[in-house]
Amino acid sequence: MDRLFFLLGSLSAGSAVALGAFGAHALKARLSPEMLAVYETGVRYQMFHALALLAVAWAATRWPGPAMTAGGWLMVAGTVLFSGSLYALSLTGVRGLGAVTPLGGAAWLVGWGCVAWGAYKGAGAQ
Repeated sequence: MDRLFFLLGSLSAGSAVALGAFGAHALKARLSPEMLAVYETGVRYQMFHALALLAVAWAATRWPGPAMTAGGWLMVAGTVLFSGSLYALSLTGVRGLGAVTPLGGAAWLVGWGCVAWGAYKGAGAQ
């Protein structure tokens, strides 16, 4: 699982850089300042959680177990739901897509909890 999470984290970080550049150059003149800020929030949180997924990949080698695995997958799901919904909202203007964003935030919160639990339980086993 550690290699897969590292791969996904690396791909997510790289795509966050590409999406950020796209937003700064191609979308700046096309989106309203409000929608550009929404887009940039998606990029920022994608990058934060791409780096977090790299950390989860490391943690999974140190404290392997179901909690760490769940935490990694919840980081992935959170990125797709949170950042993905913000990208879609900013590009389409469909406000209903904003209803998906909190689901991604919730996935991240539960994911962070799983990672913390996995580290706690793993630390006691050593």
